[in-house]
Amino acid sequence: MSSYDNPPLHDLLAGLDAEQRQAAETLRGPLCILAGAGTGKTRAITHRIAHGVHSGIYNPTSVLALTFTTRAASEMRTRLRQLGAAGVQARTFHAAALRQLQYFWPQSIGGTLPNLVEHKAPLIAEAARRLRISSDRAMVRDLAAEVEWAKVSMHSPESYAKIVESREMPNGLAPVSMARIFQTYEELKDDRSVIDFEDVLLLTSAILEEDEKVAASVRLQYRHFVVDEYQDVSPLQQRLLDLWLGARDELCVVGDASQTIYSFTGARPDYLLNFGTRFPEAKVVKLVRDYRSTPEIVSLANKVLATRRIETAVPDRTVTWPEPLELIAQRDHGPAPEFFEATDDENEADEVAQRIKMLVKQGQDISEIAVLYRTNGQSQAFEQALTAHSIPYVMRGAERFFSRREVKEGMLALRAALNVSQGDDVAQLVRDVLSSHGYSANAPSGGTGAVRQRWESLSALVRLADELVEGRKAQGEKATLHDVVRELEERAAIQHAPTLDGVTLASFHAAKGLEWDVVFLAGLSDGLVPITYAKDQAGYDEERRLLYVGITRARIRLYLSWSLARTPGGRAHRYPSRFLDGIKSVRQASSRQQAPVKRREQKVTPAVCSTCGSFLTSAKERKLKRCSSCPATYDEALFEALRAWRSQVASTNSVPAFVIFTDATLMAISEHRPTSEQALGKISGVGRTKLERYGQAVLEVLSDHLG
Repeated sequence: MSSYDNPPLHDLLAGLDAEQRQAAETLRGPLCILAGAGTGKTRAITHRIAHGVHSGIYNPTSVLALTFTTRAASEMRTRLRQLGAAGVQARTFHAAALRQLQYFWPQSIGGTLPNLVEHKAPLIAEAARRLRISSDRAMVRDLAAEVEWAKVSMHSPESYAKIVESREMPNGLAPVSMARIFQTYEELKDDRSVIDFEDVLLLTSAILEEDEKVAASVRLQYRHFVVDEYQDVSPLQQRLLDLWLGARDELCVVGDASQTIYSFTGARPDYLLNFGTRFPEAKVVKLVRDYRSTPEIVSLANKVLATRRIETAVPDRTVTWPEPLELIAQRDHGPAPEFFEATDDENEADEVAQRIKMLVKQGQDISEIAVLYRTNGQSQAFEQALTAHSIPYVMRGAERFFSRREVKEGMLALRAALNVSQGDDVAQLVRDVLSSHGYSANAPSGGTGAVRQRWESLSALVRLADELVEGRKAQGEKATLHDVVRELEERAAIQHAPTLDGVTLASFHAAKGLEWDVVFLAGLSDGLVPITYAKDQAGYDEERRLLYVGITRARIRLYLSWSLARTPGGRAHRYPSRFLDGIKSVRQASSRQQAPVKRREQKVTPAVCSTCGSFLTSAKERKLKRCSSCPATYDEALFEALRAWRSQVASTNSVPAFVIFTDATLMAISEHRPTSEQALGKISGVGRTKLERYGQAVLEVLSDHLG
């Protein structure tokens, strides 16, 4: 029991609503609290724990409250102290497991616990090098994320190798290569006697399973368990929780299936959805009174979820979703959410900035304004617009655009190309330079993660160059690469100004758990929301839930926007997100009356892959006449010989290698193996000038290789 004065029980629970009080008074498990956004779930569970302590049913040291972030754990401990329950342990799964592992390792295993590595990247990179798999920093992050998914999904390297074919690999990596990286990574850890964070959970689980004395000791210590954000639990975390519980059912879980947005990390909402099946006697309390948002915002959030699917299929199971919690707003009425359509991304960002400027002028606290978007690559336009309007901003969950490693590298590469004469097509030159750093016309296969974020950032650089070229063209002038580099450097210098307080810029994922008075949800066009790499119903539904999370971040004012084109003057081919279908205000705001499906019915004659017959959309694929993912039909040894020749010529002439020929052109040459200058000149990317300059030398390389 707490050693200082505690509030009387009737005072402790006096401020709770009927459902919160019902949860707080249900001190015996199993209990499932389904808590919608803004319904006061943390208030309910901390009062439940404090009530149990003050009533003498809980010994504070026998309660273990589990969260997913250190911030949430810290907030819970603070609230519990304020409620007179300071002895309760509130920790993340990893922190709780590590503490037990450090204590029990000497007596159960013997010796010293291996050192914990906080970052996988160095070992993952070494594993890739050992296997001679090329990887950059972004790809290493994606490889590490895939290893983490495998481990929290309780796959060993051996079992992972059996299911890897069903996974979408980082950056189009061959599944067998990913399995080998996982295996090599584990071997490197063993060789160096180190463990990672997933190992902490795995080893703690193993000790509890194999050592009955340790399991009994832990279960004697902890009698009551509370798990927050239960929809985000992974199979590995559930396994550990089951071992802590043993045969008991003193468990309270709190979650909302409609806020499941981390499936890509291994989170499994099944455990929340099937809680009643596992514990038929479980009591279920639903928190639906929304204290955060106005009735107008709550109504929109409810509508977005209203058309979701009941069942979705995932690779190894079918998930049956319950009716979503229908939130009931408790705040006074406020302004209706505003929808607006912009001509292009730049126009959309400028419109957002102007509205923010007006709100601040009217007295709105600038720190209570947020601009949220689907991908980190979208931040650049808003950084630029806010800077242009002298509006300070802070980034959450990502670096500022010009501080990102790939952007710095791209700008360095463009500077290095300044002294190279490449004709009048500056836009194409920028693309060629950045292609060696990860840029391509289409998003990388594999879809998600750091590789995609790198591509998005480089694509934003390309768009900036395009905008400058088009702007100069409209003025009757011609842009040069010097102009592009100077423009980028000026923007970088302006946007590097430090700010301590300002508008928050964040992705939907980074905004989870946060709230603001005013929220702008930007870029709500099909292809971004839902994102293009959402390929099935499960993916679409997670994207819908992500939009729901974004909407429910707003307290008073909510703005939702999309643009018709990517760049000024570009083709208006976008439509509002399908998740906004049926909302009258969206129809009124949108100029698009033709459904997207009609556009797909228009007749087009694209190039097709010579291997599989699929459409080819990128310049690189059209040049190769096949999909990037299809097996290479070119002579790889010849390709390497041509690259060696190119490197030698580039070094001799002190120019970047792409100036001679791009990799895509060399691949095409290796594939078609021309035997004459006439045949060589027909290959895309060669052209008359390069044919005259390098044609004979290329044919000599071909002759030497082919004998």
